[in-house]
Amino acid sequence: MARTGGLPANVALASWGSRVGATLLDGLLLTLVGAVLLAPGIVLTIVNNGGAIGPILIVLGVLVWIVLGLVYAAFFMQRDGPRNGQTLGKQALSIRAVRMDGQPFNWGAGLLRELAIKQLLFGFVGGFFLSIPTILDFLWPLWDDENRALHDMVASTRVVRA
Repeated sequence: MARTGGLPANVALASWGSRVGATLLDGLLLTLVGAVLLAPGIVLTIVNNGGAIGPILIVLGVLVWIVLGLVYAAFFMQRDGPRNGQTLGKQALSIRAVRMDGQPFNWGAGLLRELAIKQLLFGFVGGFFLSIPTILDFLWPLWDDENRALHDMVASTRVVRA
């Protein structure tokens, strides 16, 4: 069987639409988690007008939400077995990220791809350049022969159908 980039030639690449759908599902899930984390503080702030516990709960909720947002993808992607390389959104749409060297995702590889490259490099740093790198990263699979985003190229990964 011919191999290209560490993958068998017959592996089906994920479509741009399924990648976008998975990203939207992951974002929706994190938004719902954020709402659950923030709701008690907001309710206590409204009910206990001027009380200190509500704003404290809001700040704690925001901090927990930020940490969850930073590690969410890496946490789920490092699972063993057939779910390796899948966030919950990717799992729902039957796609997964794979490393071109054939190794499974672990915490380090997941944090590198999802946090350092996608969120920090293309998200945060890209924001300083009118978000042009972020937009290009998002749209790149539309014209790439292997449906790879820029972050896939930097991280040496592909997204395939599971």
